[in-house]
Amino acid sequence: MGRRAAQVRQVIRIQNIYHMLAYAFQVLREQGYRDVATEEFDNTAELCAAILARGISSQLKRGLGREYVDKTEALSSLRGKIEVTESVKTRSVLRRQMVCSYDEISVDTTMNRILKATCVLLLRSDIDKARKKELKRMLVFFSDVDDINLATVDWHMRFNRNNQTYRMLMNVCWLVAKGLLQTQTDGSSRLMDFLDEQHMSRLYEKFILEYYRHEHPELNASASYISWALDDGFDDMLPAMKSDITLSHRGDILIIDAKYYEHSGNTQQQFDKHTVHSNNLYQIFTYVKNKEAELEGQPHEVSGLLLYARTDEEVQPDAAYHMSGNRISVKTLDLDLPFDEIRMQLDTIAHTHFAKEVAYV
Repeated sequence: MGRRAAQVRQVIRIQNIYHMLAYAFQVLREQGYRDVATEEFDNTAELCAAILARGISSQLKRGLGREYVDKTEALSSLRGKIEVTESVKTRSVLRRQMVCSYDEISVDTTMNRILKATCVLLLRSDIDKARKKELKRMLVFFSDVDDINLATVDWHMRFNRNNQTYRMLMNVCWLVAKGLLQTQTDGSSRLMDFLDEQHMSRLYEKFILEYYRHEHPELNASASYISWALDDGFDDMLPAMKSDITLSHRGDILIIDAKYYEHSGNTQQQFDKHTVHSNNLYQIFTYVKNKEAELEGQPHEVSGLLLYARTDEEVQPDAAYHMSGNRISVKTLDLDLPFDEIRMQLDTIAHTHFAKEVAYV
């Protein structure tokens, strides 16, 4: 059993990762990125390098983002706040200078440092020479930007009207830094063919949610919280229940739990029989029954779906069960098909559940 599970792997076309990213980050659907969809890539890092090059090029046309940064230095003419203690300590007075601290508008921002560091990281890898040449051309414009250690970056960033164009770029940098490159003991970088399971899982969930938001506006698509059905309202220490994707139309609700497993497969084997992962089934059943309790007294129909990313294991889950008055389905989404066929799979799920309200796109 253990040997068999180790052989099972996720199968996904590199080109489909672009489409997943394009839905997750709608900016990739704009004119400047469309030619990426027609290119062929050997691995995901090549894809991210292409996206990053186009994104930085677009940002350079707008101008690199600038912020006020704190500076402290010895100056001959006074500026900002005089640091008396530091001036005495460094004996700058003897040189007819004073240590001053002041704010200065600069391109040396955290986000620009991250862009620069990510380009350098990709340059140390073995991606295509043409890609490296493209990234090197970009680095010329970062001469006034300091280095940063990507391992220490706080990726929880705030975006506003002034830096909104950096949102997708920061997410691609995060994917490269966290999921694509691994540093070897000799200091070199090794490319991974795909994002690791944790990062692919997050992208998989985000892609499905944004697909339904964009392609099926007739449905309300959200990652909503579900309240526990409590008798006394006491919920101390209970974990939050947040669905990956909830599709709703009036009282008709489908809760989708997106599951991405890179190696372990989508089923477990016991006594030569394949079964759905028990914890996954318990989880979606819990979501459905608690959501139904929320809607008590209103016309409603709540169903659940475990949507696995297809692996290359022999048996793929595909079934529908009726449990305590609710429909719980288990299906797989094949990410190794042409994207039009992936689209059809997702449309079929919506059409099957919501029937009259949803048309194929």
